[in-house]
Parts: sequence; structure tokens; C-alpha cells
Amino acid sequence: MRRSSNRDGSHGGAGDADGGDAKDHPLNRRARALRFARRWWSLHCCCDPSARGLFVVIGSLSLIGLAVNVFLESMFATEKPQIAVPVDRNLGALKFVPLRIQQRIEMRDDAMDRLREEERLRIYPPRLALVLGSLRKDPTSLMLYSVSMNLQKLGYILTIYAVEGGETHSLWEHIGCQVYILGGQSTHNIDWSSFQGVISSSLEAKESISSLMEEPFCSVPLIWIIHEDTLGKRLPIYASRGSQQLINEWRKAFSRADVVVFPDFSLPMLYSTLDTGNFFVIPGTPVDVWTAERYMMTHSRHMLRKINGFSEDDLIVVIIGNSFSYNKPPREYETVMNTIGPWVMEHMQTDQQRSFKFLFICGNADHGAALQIMASRVGLPNGSVFHYSFDDDVNSILLMANIVLYGSFQDEQGFSPLLVRAMCFEIPIVVPDLPTIREHVVDKIHGMVFKAKDPHTMISAFSYLISGKELSSDANSLASSGVDLVRNMFAPECITSYAKLLENILYFPSVTMLPKPSSQVKPTMWMWKFFKQDIADQHRNVLDGTSTKTSSIVYTLEEELQSQRDISEDEMEYSKSENLTPSDWDDLRQIEILEELERREMWELGERMERSVGVLDNIRSHVKRVEKSKFEENERDEGELVRTGQPLCIYEIYRGTGAWPFLHNGALYRGISLSKIGQRPISDDIDAVGRLPILNETDYSDVLGEVGGMFVVADKIDAIHKPPWIGFQSWRAAGKKNVIGKSELSLDYLVALSIEAENVLREIVGNETNGDIIYYWASMDLGNTTVDIDVLDFWSVCDSLNAGNCRTVFEDSFRQMYNLPHDMPALPYMPSDGDLWSILNSWVMPTPSFLEFIMFSRLFVDSLDLVNRDKDDNHLCLLGSTKLERKQCYTRVMELLVNVWAYHSARKMVYMDPVSGRLEEQYPVDQRKGLMWVMYFNATLLKHMDEDLAEAALDRLPLRKKWLWPHTGEVHNQGVFDKERENKYRRKQEKKRRIKAKQLERKTYGYKQKAIGGA
Repeated sequence: MRRSSNRDGSHGGAGDADGGDAKDHPLNRRARALRFARRWWSLHCCCDPSARGLFVVIGSLSLIGLAVNVFLESMFATEKPQIAVPVDRNLGALKFVPLRIQQRIEMRDDAMDRLREEERLRIYPPRLALVLGSLRKDPTSLMLYSVSMNLQKLGYILTIYAVEGGETHSLWEHIGCQVYILGGQSTHNIDWSSFQGVISSSLEAKESISSLMEEPFCSVPLIWIIHEDTLGKRLPIYASRGSQQLINEWRKAFSRADVVVFPDFSLPMLYSTLDTGNFFVIPGTPVDVWTAERYMMTHSRHMLRKINGFSEDDLIVVIIGNSFSYNKPPREYETVMNTIGPWVMEHMQTDQQRSFKFLFICGNADHGAALQIMASRVGLPNGSVFHYSFDDDVNSILLMANIVLYGSFQDEQGFSPLLVRAMCFEIPIVVPDLPTIREHVVDKIHGMVFKAKDPHTMISAFSYLISGKELSSDANSLASSGVDLVRNMFAPECITSYAKLLENILYFPSVTMLPKPSSQVKPTMWMWKFFKQDIADQHRNVLDGTSTKTSSIVYTLEEELQSQRDISEDEMEYSKSENLTPSDWDDLRQIEILEELERREMWELGERMERSVGVLDNIRSHVKRVEKSKFEENERDEGELVRTGQPLCIYEIYRGTGAWPFLHNGALYRGISLSKIGQRPISDDIDAVGRLPILNETDYSDVLGEVGGMFVVADKIDAIHKPPWIGFQSWRAAGKKNVIGKSELSLDYLVALSIEAENVLREIVGNETNGDIIYYWASMDLGNTTVDIDVLDFWSVCDSLNAGNCRTVFEDSFRQMYNLPHDMPALPYMPSDGDLWSILNSWVMPTPSFLEFIMFSRLFVDSLDLVNRDKDDNHLCLLGSTKLERKQCYTRVMELLVNVWAYHSARKMVYMDPVSGRLEEQYPVDQRKGLMWVMYFNATLLKHMDEDLAEAALDRLPLRKKWLWPHTGEVHNQGVFDKERENKYRRKQEKKRRIKAKQLERKTYGYKQKAIGGA
């Protein structure tokens, strides 16, 4: 009996294209996975199957009994035995079934069909961010590059982010992708909300996952492709060490992903500790082909046979089976021996010089003795049967073979990776007619197919391949066609699966074009022509020692945790050394008692001293002045002092810690946080939730969005804003780039103010005397879109942003606001003469104009809320088609509302270039005459409407059950002022009465002095 040794240690694994340690082999991953199957069974059998991606047992009750036996054995075993997976086809198979993901895909299929049937104007192409671990050329890069090229054909626009640079940088740029190299905290400077989804392709991209776990990026769909087994092998070590913090850290990251995609069915088992029901498998990556081709560059059949003690005349048959490991050799192997053994013995008797060698690959235990017993039963001589485990160099075993027989009759979910490598090595294969195999392999073209239900048919297959002392010419032909097939055998299925997954996981906003159906992906192949040369280059790098491998983030996190533990232990030791002794505590208590006695004595002496009323009044006045001079929280700190005397303050409204990198500092800017948790700690940002209670209600905080922050500033504005000019700028402006692909809608309007533009704006507002003007720099530029410019105007774009219902909802809200009859037009005219409109709340105007705009906005959003609730009985949203759009229902209409108000209230509208500061007036006022609805936007009319609503609110006469207006700001009218004046007068008179009563009491009874020490 001979066991193959891993002398060169250079075969490849699914997660390492360089070929290295035999333990990294993908088959070993399956073996390791099943070592944890017992523990997995006990964890998963108690869970709700609808909430997790499961390995379920499909088969008869006998298999269920087998699984229970395995579970019970594991409870009493001293070691972790390997789970015995049944090999009888009648018993069934262990299968991974991602129930939750499958249900989601089924539901989304119908939804996408309905969306494609709708006739709606869509402007933007769908955008995807692809985060790579590195730009090196490896099997994963080949797969992603091929998938991305086909996604572009479906209409997607891709932006590439990579943790490390590499050779594929130019390849990505060649197909029109923008490429950015991440470094340090750069992942936190990306506005993920500008993408319809993010695809992360490596564990090394975990930092980007962390940034996606923060608001406002929590709702961005994330697909995380895990092709490494590094973390999976470390998880049981963490559990044994008690490193629950590391497990929780990775589980939290895994749970953020909408879908965690594995390229192999063994990996979900290996990572089952982190499963939260979002695991999914898309098999078919080119890793096995890549590894086999690279292996052949460093090894030859002649060399390997010589090393392992086989002769060139030996006819070697390698028998492989199900890739999972077993306690005992699979029963199919016994069937194989009983079937071909007599046929081999017959041929050996007719030709004494012919030598057959049977090499079995299964498990990680020593099954050699059991296999030898099987061989002796059929008469095979000693030395003709050999056993190898998955820990051995399986690549070398396959490359030595003349024929590879797939000896398992148990159908697997995926195509056997060992078969893939055998076909790459140009070795003829003999396989059973299992569904997974028949889907790809054609009998007598790519290999020999026998009937699994009739194992004796494999004899005819061997007879077809063997002629005399060597393989037949037909066998060599089959091997050649097998090589041609296997290189791209899984490419169409893999690429189509990713396209379908994206189609069903991503949400496409109303303004975003829908991708073409995944069914339109044409049969294709891997882009080998861009990577073939690099397989040879990497081979040379290995030979000359220049191959490099970066350290994994898995080990980096382990080191960080260990360093934190060391620091905490040092602090604990220090605290122990600094502990006070009992005598120290006694002295401290005595000091506190003496200080308390001294304070009490001074207070009693002070009570015995006679004071005049005038002195007390002076004290009270001084106390009031001190209280007024105290800094209010988040109001009077260093930031406000810096802004003192400035003519302008620009407010940046944000939600969550993810927006912090996009915010500005300095005298010109100030933040408004819509979330208490996400407020910057060292800043004078305004706490919007604390100032406007309606924002503490999640529903209204979401639907109002940034306009809710404007309501906060306008509410008691003197306590927040004192400069004569006020402005707002979207936090998203700093996260956008000015260079966008030609096929996209121009995003120039998303650029924040440059320093030069800031200086121009300061100079203008410092010298501007005309108050009826608005400056804006985030413009709705429609000049570079693929959509016909003639069909785009203000209202059509608004419709596109709001599920096609903007005109209808705006008109109904406007009619409700002014109580107009149904026969009167209620949609304000908005011209489309080529000038620019404002978007994203990035503008500056005088403070009095801002208050007037907020008055109009509060009235309008109140009517909008009423119309939306009346028309939608389910209280969803008429202005959104996706979950996120419905959540932020009113935000897109309110962003555009400033244009309607500025145009029809005869404000001068000036566009400022955000880079150069160049000014250009838009829609001149003299050209608007006869087109403006000035009567509806008159300040006096709006004030009267505001007072009417305030009177109803003060009289506690709500206009409806859920009335929004009173909660969006101050409620004031003349009656309010009268009541405040009356209350102030009443308090003043009450104060005078108390003073007179006290003075009279002292004149009558004199001053009463308390005895020292008295009660």
C-alpha cells in the first residue's frame, strides 16, 4: 500500500490560485465542512427553516434516522468524527437550500415584470459599485471581469473600488469603468447612496462593509462574494479560545449583506456559524481550470509517476466520488470494484504485461485496508489498489491518471471540481448519468457516460477507451474535446445567475432605467484572452521567488483584538496598584465630614444676617443676567463665536455617522443632525430632534427628510440663526465627482462649493442690498442624458423622480392648499427654455425670504400629507415605487419646491458655478411677466393662511385626525401675541402682589430669625 506524499507542496486550492498548501484544496474545504456538520445539525434543527439558508436532507425516513444517529454520536464522541453522508441514491442527499433568498427572488420576478410593462420616463442608468480586494489577475478577477462585461451589456454602469492596485487596472478602464484605489479611511469618503447596489468580492473589503453599516447607507443593497476559506478555518479556533468578540464582529458584518454569495457548496457549511439566512451559492467559477493550467506548467505526468513509484506502462485509473469525507469508504466504491474487477482480471490474464493501478481519492482517514479487502474479494493482486485523501496532492494524482472514473452515484448540487481538473489535464473521464453531469457532458463526445442504475454499463465504457496496452484514439479524442468544453463550461450559467440575482435583489428607483432581463445574456465565455498570459507570468514569479501574498484582514483583526486585550490587562494591573487602603478611605471620609460642617455653619450664619429688599432684588437681577449669559447647549460655543459678524451661514443637514466625512467645518458652515445618535460629538451642530419633536417620530422624520432640518432652523430662528443671509447645502454634494461617463446623466449639479466659489459668495452677500434673490449651485442639468431632451422639462423630471405621480399629487396638494375648485388649473407653469433649476437643497437667500419660503413649505407639505393619506388607504406613498422611495416619500418633491416658489414669487434666480463661482441669471424676472402666479405666492396671503391655521390649532380644533402643520414649527397669530402679552402682564401683577404681601408681613410681625442649629 502506498500513499501519495505532498513533496512539492504546490497544488492549488479554490481560494489560492498560486497553488500552495494541500490543505487549501477545495475538496479539503468540503472535508473540513463536514467535520463541523454534527455541531451544525444541532444548531440548525431547532431553528425556523424559513429564516435561514439551510442544509436540508432530501430523502427517505431512513436518512433522517441516519442524521439523528450522527447527531447523537457527536454528543458522546471524544473527538469530532466526520459526518457519514449516505451514498445510496434511494436514501437522498445533503443539500444547501437558501429558502429565504429563493422566496425573495420568486416574489421579485413578478415585480420586475410589472415594472417593465409600465410606461414611465426613466433617466439614469443603474449604477453598481464593485469593491475588490485587489486588482491582481487571479481566477476571481477573471470571473468578475467577465460578469461585469455582460452586466454592462444589460445596461449597468460600474465603478470599481480596490483595496490594492494591480495588473487589471487598465483592463477595467478599457471597458469604461472608473477605478479608485482605496486606502486608510477612504472607504468612508464614498457616497454609497449614489449606487443602486454594492458588490463586495473579498473578505479584504470588510472595511467597506463597515461603512455600509452606518446611516445613511444602511439601506443600500449589498452582495458580498466570499471565495476564501481563511475565515471559515479560523472560526472553530475562535470558538475554542472563547474569542466571541471576533465571531460577533464577523457575524455583524455578514448580517449586513443582503446576500452572501459563495462559489462552492462546501463554503456555506464552513461559515455556518455566521449564517443569518442570507447565504447563497452561485457555482461555476474558473478557479479549477486556472489552477489546473498553472499546475501543468510546473509538473508533468512522467515526473509525477517517477516520484510516486509508478511505471510509464502502468494503466492508472483514478476513482473519485462525492467530494465530502466519510468515516468509511463510500459504498459505491465497492460497487465499482465488484463491477470492473472481473473485467480487469480477465484482461490481465490475456495480457500478462498489462498492469492496472486503481487510485481511490476519498476522505481524510486511512481507508487503504478497507479498499484492499474489497480488491482481494474480486481477485485483484496486491499493489494494484491505492488510497489517497484530500490532504494529499490531488492534482498530482489526477495528472498521473490515464482514466478518471467518477464512482459516486450520489448526485451533488454542483459539478465535481475533481472532474473539472481531470478534464483540464486532458484525461478521458467515465461518469454516471447523474443530472448535474448530463447537463454538461455528452456521451462519447466529452466523455463516456454509463447508467448509474446499471453499473455494469461502465464496462463498455472502459472497453471503448482501452485498446490493447494503451488508450484508444477515441479516448484521446474525448480528452481533447473535454478540454475545450471545460474551459468555459460554467460561464453562461454563472454570468446569468449573477445577472438574475442583481435583478431580484436591487431596487430600481423611479428615475433609474431598468436593466435588460437576465434572459438576454447571450451564451458567452470567460475572458481568457485578457488573463491567459498572466497565468504563465505568475508561474515564473513563483519560480524566481517574486510572488507576493498580502496579509489577510482576518489576521489583522485578530492582532487588533489581542492588542486591545493587552491594553485592558495593563490598565487593570495599574488600577489594582493604585487602589486606596482602608486608612486612606477613613481619612477621605473625615475630610468630607469637616467640609460639610463648615458649609452648614456658614449657611446658618448667613441666614441670621439682616438684608434689605433692595439688596435681594440686586441679587436676583444678577442671577438672571448670569443665567442669560450662560452658553446654551450646542448654541453658544466656539463655533457660534467664530460666526459672529458673518453675513452668511450655510447649514448642512445630515443623518448618521456615515455622512460625517462629507460635512464641512469653519465659520461658513454648520451641521444639522436629524439623528441624536449620529450627531458629531465635537461640534456645535444643531440637534434637530430635540428642537422639533415631530422629527422624533421615525415615519415623519423619514418622509420630510432635509426639509425637516429647515423647519428646525425656522422654528424660533433668533435662537439659532442671526446673520442676514442663510443657505443650505446637501451633504451628498461633497461625495460626488465632476467627471462622469458619457452614457450617464450629467452629475455636475452634485458638486459642493469650492473655496473660490465660497469667497465669491461671501463677497456677493456682503454687498448685496436687493433681498428678493436666490443663489443656487446644484442644478438640474439635462444636457448630457441619453433621453431625448425634447421630452424633458421640469414636471417630467419631477414625475420621473416620484414614480410618475408628481404632477397629479402636486396639483391636488396645491388645490387643497388654496381650496380651489376642480375646474381651475392648479399646476403652476414651469418653463423649459434651457435654463437651470435648483435641486438637492443647495442654495442661499436672505433670511426674511427664507422665513417666507418656510411658511409656504409648511402649508404645502401639510396639504401634501393630506392628499397622500386620502388617496392611499394603506398609508404607503404615491410618490415612490421602491421601499426606500416610499420611506422618503416627500423629500424629492420638497427639494424641487423651492423652484416653484422662487419662480412664481418673482425672486431673482442666479446660478453659481460651484467650481469657479461664475454667476448667471436664470429665467429673468422681466421675461416671466404674465406667466407667474403671483397671487398665490403673495406674502400677505400666506401670512393670513398661516394665522388661520394657528387659530384653529390654538382653539384645539384639529382639521383632521393626523394634522401635520402644527408640528412643523411655531404656531403664531395675533391671538397668540395677545395671550402672551396678557400672561406676561398677569405674571408681573402677581409678582408685585407677592412682594407687597411680604413687605406688609415684615412691618407687622418684624423679621423672624432662625435659631442656630434649629430645625
